[in-house]
Amino acid sequence: MAAKRDTVATPRYRDAPGRLFEDFTVGDVYHHRPGRTISETDNTWFTLLTMNTHPLHFDAAYAAQTEFGRPLVNSCLTLSMVVGMSVSDLSQKAVANLGWDKIKLTAPVFVGDTIYAESEVLEKRASKSRPREGIVTARTIGRKADGTEFMRFERSFLVPKREKA
Repeated sequence: MAAKRDTVATPRYRDAPGRLFEDFTVGDVYHHRPGRTISETDNTWFTLLTMNTHPLHFDAAYAAQTEFGRPLVNSCLTLSMVVGMSVSDLSQKAVANLGWDKIKLTAPVFVGDTIYAESEVLEKRASKSRPREGIVTARTIGRKADGTEFMRFERSFLVPKREKA
């Protein structure tokens, strides 16, 4: 899908990212870019902001004595980043995020890892209670640069139909 632009006033344009309900096709897969290399600052700040006191995320001496041998990146941070990567392709035009399901953490993520995401459209249906909108469900997978899957989840969101937009 080519980038869309809204005409503000010729020759002025504004990016119009995102998809409407009719733009989604079950089975389509979106490779979300750009990726992101996670820094120690990212992990420490997120852990402190969310008041997660588990030392595995910020205490190198503690983490060195675990099976991982070094601090793990906070999984809520990687979930937030992977969801964020998917927004321009999936939910930029969403009316509401309806929920996440089947969140699986399948491999550890460490500072210095570069992560990417991809999503497959699993289902779409018209909303029963909001006829000018539809519900889309997608499975999103987070992968490290070497291809290792570290996370997967399903997410449903409410998207306007073309007639509403």
